[in-house]
Amino acid sequence: MIDPRTPVLVGCGQITDTTSQPSSERSNVAFCTEAARLALDDARAAIGSVALARALDVVAVLEFFPDISPRFASPFGRCSNPPKSVANRLNATPRQLIYSHQGGNTPQYLVNRFAEEIARGDSELALVCGAELLRSTQIARKAGLAIDHNEDPGGEPTRVGDKRLGYSDEEARHDLRAAIHFYPLLENAIRGGLKRDVASHMTAMGRLFARLAAVAKDNPLATRREGFSAERLSTISSDNRWICFPYPRLMNSNAIIDQAAAVLLTSVEKAREWGIPPDRWVFLHGCADGTDTWVVSERHALDQSPAIRGCAKVALDMAGKTVADVAAFDLYSCFPSAVEVAMKEIGIADDDPRPVSVTGGLPFFGGPGNNYVTHSIAEMMNVVRRKPGSFGLVTANGNYLTKHSAGLYSTAPVHGPWRREDPKKLQSELDRRPKQRVDTKPAGAGTIETYCVAYGKDAPERAWIIGRLDGSGDRFVAAVGNEPAVLDDMLTREQLERKVRVSERDGRNVFHPV
Repeated sequence: MIDPRTPVLVGCGQITDTTSQPSSERSNVAFCTEAARLALDDARAAIGSVALARALDVVAVLEFFPDISPRFASPFGRCSNPPKSVANRLNATPRQLIYSHQGGNTPQYLVNRFAEEIARGDSELALVCGAELLRSTQIARKAGLAIDHNEDPGGEPTRVGDKRLGYSDEEARHDLRAAIHFYPLLENAIRGGLKRDVASHMTAMGRLFARLAAVAKDNPLATRREGFSAERLSTISSDNRWICFPYPRLMNSNAIIDQAAAVLLTSVEKAREWGIPPDRWVFLHGCADGTDTWVVSERHALDQSPAIRGCAKVALDMAGKTVADVAAFDLYSCFPSAVEVAMKEIGIADDDPRPVSVTGGLPFFGGPGNNYVTHSIAEMMNVVRRKPGSFGLVTANGNYLTKHSAGLYSTAPVHGPWRREDPKKLQSELDRRPKQRVDTKPAGAGTIETYCVAYGKDAPERAWIIGRLDGSGDRFVAAVGNEPAVLDDMLTREQLERKVRVSERDGRNVFHPV
């Protein structure tokens, strides 16, 4: 007998649009609503999709890219209250209207949160949805189209999630703020831990991401379906140029896409009441949330994630399962380092035949901002529905391998009352881990712990290092720019463990190899 308050996912919807032209009618909230309607239809409720929408008491929308960063700001306006606009389009009057803060972890975090609310009896039907339109926005901007996406439905949504910036003042002082720079730093730290040279590590990254590209090739919703080979992915070419060494273009998340996704959660009791067939039900057997040391340069080890390890363990323990019981994974895959660290922490061997992505990953399926993991969850629902009784693990990552959430899914019923461990327990364990002291005024001899080299269109433009001072062992952050000889040297010689001299110039730390 299943406890009637057991939370269950009952509907999912996904859209990938590579052809539609931009218009005033095709806004983020309109696109988001399309995915929500697909999720409502997917539930196949006897009461019908319209009545099911009216039963929504929670509508949560993932923060849109244009609301996060000036880099992605839309010239065509914005919506002041996205969840209310979505609810209005669905003729729903939910009690909770939630607009998340940024973070790729947030879809799984919200599913975990609403599952807990449903189990307590605080919610009955929750919609989690999101959409991005950077592809069509780019087209409209280049064409100079007159499009109006301004919308003010009134009121203010509740903001949920951790809105802290992902970088420290010291990192920002050196213009180290972007994911396309932080993840390459983590990657070279991983390479150092494995004692690999650049060529062999590029080959290994190519092999890993070729696995994702193969999944994308067979996924009609993927935006890059060429099925790139390991050699193609690891070879620099005109269409696979360096973005930030050691990552070429095809090893970066692809954000210039139009994609939307939505999932629905309710209780077993309500699913029965509304006539949702049991073959639509997918149970969240285990879940967890946790954050690593917030500041990258303060982390004890740059090639590890205790939070991923902890989240996976808590989620599996909650279900009484082990990694061996999982048939499929969708590991957050914005860059190779995110997948490599997750595999290591969860205990997935490099030659494990199980899929590490069910979508094709952010570079090949698409990287729709904060909403990618809604696609992960939706696709995992489809995977476990096709293989009843199997288990799938989704991991989600925000900032720079910082904020983490995990969910374990199956059509197999949950036995007994649904209870999750208080997330504060895991977080308290993570917070007790040692941090590395960062010297903000380093001077003298040091050693490179990791590094990256950022490119312009045709040539390297800037490099960062995270190093350790030889005397104190403290970390430091330093950068160089507009020094072609140094940049070229960093790309042709091994830099890990290389000796440097660090000093201050114009308010920033600079370094030069010895």
